[in-house]
Order: sequence, then structure tokens, then C-alpha cells
Amino acid sequence: MKIKKIWAMQILDSRGWPTIECNLLLDNNYLIKSGVPSGASTGKLEALELRDGDKNIYMGKSVFKAIGNINEIIAPKLINKSPDFKIMDQELINLDNTENKSRLGANAILAVSMAVARAQAYIENLELYKFIGQIYGNKNFVLPNVMFNVLNGGAHADNGIPFQEFMIMPISGKNFAQKLEMATTIYHNLKNLLKTEKYFTGVGDEGGFAPKILGSGKDIIAKTLDLLVFAIKNSGYSVGKDIVFCLDVAASQFYNEKEKIYEIASDNLNTAELITFYDNLISSYPIYSIEDGICEDDWSGWKFLTEKLGKKIQLVGDDIFVTNPKLIKIGIDKKVANSVLIKPNQIGTVTETLNAIKLAKDNNYKTVISHRSGETMDTFISDLAVGTNSAFMKAGAPCRGERVAKYNRLLEI
Repeated sequence: MKIKKIWAMQILDSRGWPTIECNLLLDNNYLIKSGVPSGASTGKLEALELRDGDKNIYMGKSVFKAIGNINEIIAPKLINKSPDFKIMDQELINLDNTENKSRLGANAILAVSMAVARAQAYIENLELYKFIGQIYGNKNFVLPNVMFNVLNGGAHADNGIPFQEFMIMPISGKNFAQKLEMATTIYHNLKNLLKTEKYFTGVGDEGGFAPKILGSGKDIIAKTLDLLVFAIKNSGYSVGKDIVFCLDVAASQFYNEKEKIYEIASDNLNTAELITFYDNLISSYPIYSIEDGICEDDWSGWKFLTEKLGKKIQLVGDDIFVTNPKLIKIGIDKKVANSVLIKPNQIGTVTETLNAIKLAKDNNYKTVISHRSGETMDTFISDLAVGTNSAFMKAGAPCRGERVAKYNRLLEI
């Protein structure tokens, strides 16, 4: 079976900004689609998301150049060939021929890469996760533990909460369906609690509530975690036994490069003070995981953090690694972090994403498969998490269609 046609179009992501949908038509007229997400809190070394920059069209955020690259440069190279995503991913990398996908755009390249992988899975009559498992070398599929982002701050909400994501992770449920029920129950009870306490109950980019909580930086974090503790207890669950916390600090967002301090609301902390603050939080709350606890440029700070807390909790590198095998290798060599966040659009192809996962897992680093704050209804990451037996996944709150779609896909699997 061969590729008959490939074309792309501009659609909107969950934040209402343009992104790419790729269509791949096989010669039996079976149509395959893929949609590419977009991040708000992005690492400096991520592969380039190509946007047009014309302020008269979608305020500069349209993606017609990237779409043109699919329709005019990529499609002619792949049409009339049988889908083979490994070979075609390499062809896409060669066509672009830049370190950061800046010629064709990582958004254009990933849209095609995911569509080709899906086409090959279809031809081989395999569910996508089973096809990914076959390529990755995995036969025993286990669903990931899911970190549900129930309260938003940082770049995902305009509410002054310094940390970006406050996530709950059910650990006592017997299966994913039960864990999803646990998280959803807590989510709704958190909303009721926020209402009772006269907090705003609108949601941020990833579906978590975005209340404005007053106080010093440290007080804001403690008050936010206390709200989650109350919601968990009100739901009939035990904090630490049934539910643990995972934080995405996104420290690069509040790091003052000039002064070399972290500005957490009204509290200014140096690296050592920030790590001590994390240590105190771990002593007070059942925190399982901290993501991006140190600025992405501060490798020595990351090493200090790992030495101090790496044996106590999971330390996830996102901005410092950006799903790039070269950067992950540096982190492994420097003994920085103990877990890697995986976002396919940070690197640009499915092949490179799988290479990043394999490198991490081969060196005893856990992997967390992740969505972006600007999402589509595409559920590729759910199959990716299961196909590679990644221990963890996050896709936002159990709210908003683009988040729930990922969780519904896990239910299907």
C-alpha cells in the first residue's frame, strides 16, 4: 500500500492559536490525520516551531510557511512510496538539514512523521501503541501512572502562583479507569472547595483551576498544596497513601539571570535556598516528583539539586533536555536529574523521540510522556506512553476536550 497524497491545513489549538493538521491519504483512500501541539513554557533549545510572523494574520502566529513546506517540499518526496516511518523520518531530517529543524519547521516535520507512523501501523493491522512497541522492542504493555494537573500557575494561568503545575497522581487504584475516577472526583471536590473559600474557579491552559492566592511566594505554594490536601481528604482518599503530588516548578520562568536569584512572588531565593525550600516541602507534603526545579541554563545548580534530593524524589528535566538525545546524554554524564520529560514536538520526529526515550531508560532515567499547553484532539502521546512502557504521563486536568481525549484513549487501550 502506498501514499497517494499528503497535504496540510491550518487549524486552531486549544489556546486558539494556529497549528498544523496533516492529512495522509493511502492508495485505498484510507485517510489518516495528525495534529501538532504548541508550548507556552518552552525550552531555549527546542526544535523550531515555524510561524509566519505576519502581524496582520493571527497576530503573527499563522503557520502557512510550515504548511507550504509540507505541501510543496515534503509531500513530493513521499508520495507513491510505502509508509516506512524510520526511513521517512530520516528523509525529513535530511530535507531540513539544520540542527533545530529551522528550515522546514519542527511543527511541519512532526505532523508528517506522526501521520506516516499511523499509516504504517494501519497497513500492518496494528493498534498504534502495538506498532510503537514493535519498533521500540516492547511486547508487554503497561499503562502509565498519570499526573493530573488540577491547579495551574506560572505561564499557564494569569493568577500570580509562581509554580506552573500542581499535579495529583493516584497510586492506589487497581487500574487506570479507577485512577481516572479518583482524580476526577478530587478535581470536582477541589472546585467545590474553591467556591466555598471564595476563590475563582476558572481554568488555565491545561484545565487546572487558576485561583488567585495571596501571600509571599512560599506562603502561596503552601496554601495551594493545602487546598489539594483538603480536596483529597474531602474525596475520601488518603494523602500519601492514595494520592501523591507532582510539581512542575518551571524555574526558568522566574529566574533572574542578572541577579542570579529565583523570584518566587515576593521571595527572592538563591539556588541553595530554593533547594532547601524544596526539601522543606518534601518534608511537609507527599511530593513524589519535581519538574524543572532549576533554571535550564544552570547545570551546576541542577547537579546540586540532584545530589541533595535525587535519592528522595523524582527530578524531571524538561527545559534542560528538550527531548534531545544529545542533551540527555550530557545530563546522564553529569548525573543531572533522574527522569526526562518527553515532548515529541521539542525534537521533531517520532524516531528521535523514541531514541530519546530509549537513551533515558537504558541509563535508568524514568520517562514522563507529556502534552503541551496548546493541544489538539490528537491522542498520539497516549499510544506513545503505552507503546514504550513509559512509567508516567501527563496530559492536564480531567477537563477540556483536548486533555480528556488523551485519557479516553488510555481507557480504550
